[in-house]
Amino acid sequence: MVKLRLRRMGTKHAPFYRLVAADSRSPRDGRFIESVGTYDPMQKGVNYDVNLERVDFWLNSGAQPTETAASLIRKARRSAQSEA
Repeated sequence: MVKLRLRRMGTKHAPFYRLVAADSRSPRDGRFIESVGTYDPMQKGVNYDVNLERVDFWLNSGAQPTETAASLIRKARRSAQSEA
């Protein structure tokens, strides 16, 4: 099964995450199918960037987001609606 989840990058005490579509059996920082966004918790203000078209593609294909990934997707959708 494909999951939308965060992949940790960066250094110690300075994490940076990529939102990726990955096989659920692969390790957290291992192989992934596609990168669909980023999340930087160290940055102030808007600290995420999500490609909603690709996220929708993966969700329609049956991918399941983790709790944190779902939260980022909801925030990105809200900000996209408020801009429109």
